[in-house]
Amino acid sequence: MNTVSDLAFFVTLARQPSLAAAAQAMGITPPNVSRRLAALEQRLGLRLMHRTTRRLSLTAEGERYLREGEQILRDLEGLEESLLSDRDTPKGLLKVNATFGFGRRHLAPAISDFALQHPEVELILTLTDRPLDLTEHGIDVGIQFGAPPDARVQARRIASNRRLLCASPAYLDAMGEPATPQDLARHRCIVIRENTTAFNNWTLAHGADKVTVKVHGPLSANHGEVAVDWALAGHGIVLRSEWDVAADLRAGRLRRVLAPWVGDVADIHAVYPLRHHMSARVRAFLDFLSARFAEHRTDPASPAVW
Repeated sequence: MNTVSDLAFFVTLARQPSLAAAAQAMGITPPNVSRRLAALEQRLGLRLMHRTTRRLSLTAEGERYLREGEQILRDLEGLEESLLSDRDTPKGLLKVNATFGFGRRHLAPAISDFALQHPEVELILTLTDRPLDLTEHGIDVGIQFGAPPDARVQARRIASNRRLLCASPAYLDAMGEPATPQDLARHRCIVIRENTTAFNNWTLAHGADKVTVKVHGPLSANHGEVAVDWALAGHGIVLRSEWDVAADLRAGRLRRVLAPWVGDVADIHAVYPLRHHMSARVRAFLDFLSARFAEHRTDPASPAVW
């Protein structure tokens, strides 16, 4: 059963004076027209047309089916034209998800500028402590750290990002600086419980060398910005994303330790569901983010640029 096809058939038929004329307009034989009309009436359980050898006339039900069916076809045509327009012009609802810290500090200002450039896009930003499942929550674009989670999404890398070890000058002056990764086990470390992995196991890399150190400390939190605040207050060493500590490192409020050792690579990706066609608003937003953070796509060994 194809309701839209039946509607289009009936509208064409109703606008012709006879079965023969309708058959000619449709490029089929009159018996085929008659059989299809009979099948449609049987499916609906209604007579739509009175027909004689010379002319066709609509029943009351046929008049309604024609009138409302034409409106449905016009609406459908308008919808398809609108979708084609949306394919080329950014417009409509765009739902974006990001974590609290990066979302508030870097993504929200970017979205503000994007909205000025694309006033026909209605954008909803949802900030969460962990990335949302795109499909389950109807998210168009998610901002995530590290490798893309699985093959169900596509990803565009928008910025480089390292996890750096740092502490306040006051803490380092009082406790000394670690000389090797293993020394971290003897320091007060501020740990972040961000996922299901062992939160107090820090994996560090220097070129091809990699080591995992079990760390300890009196303070832990499930929010990275809180951990950075504690590091600024002199409570210990923190392993935190470059985007979150770069300004404090430049200002001297924090000092990097154990350079060039870094934590696991945590590059920033814009992820979006696998779809055959991407809307213009998603395309425009991804292009905007790529251009916005272009200066932050650097070689992993380069100095902090955030």
